[in-house]
Amino acid sequence: MPDMTRVEPIALMPTQAGCAVFLGDGHKVISFFIDPAIGASINAVLAGQQPERPLTHDLFLMTLDSFGAKLLRVMIIRMQGEVYYARAIFQMENEVQERKMVELDARPSDCMALAVRAHAPIYVVTELWNSLTDVSETLEEMRRDSENS
Repeated sequence: MPDMTRVEPIALMPTQAGCAVFLGDGHKVISFFIDPAIGASINAVLAGQQPERPLTHDLFLMTLDSFGAKLLRVMIIRMQGEVYYARAIFQMENEVQERKMVELDARPSDCMALAVRAHAPIYVVTELWNSLTDVSETLEEMRRDSENS
C-alpha cells in the first residue's frame, strides 16, 4: 500500500459549479467539486441529521452489512486532469465465506458519503496530497463571504 495522508472533511459549501468539498490534514486543505445532492447528503450526516428513510448510501452500507461486509477506509488514489479517483476498502466475513478484503473503484464523493456514515477514515495518497495546492486561504475567504452575506 502506498504512503497515505489521513484527511477529514473540513467544509462543504455550495458553489456555482455544484458543491465544493474541502479536505484537510490539520496543516493543509484541498478542494474539489461534487454533485450538490451528494454534498447535501454528506453535510446532513456531518450535522447529525437522520433522514426519515434510508438514502442510497445508507442502503448500500446496510446491504453490505447484511452480507457481513464493513467499510474499513476510503482512499483518493490519483488525479487525472481534473478528475479524482478513489477506492473503497471493505472487509467481508460471514458464515459462507472466510475473511476477505474487497477493493472497489468509486467516485471520491461516494467514498466520502460512505465514510462519514460508517465512521471510516479517509486517506489521500501522500504523493498526490503533496502535489496539490493548499486552499486554506480560499476556504477562509469563502467562510467570511458567507458570514457577511
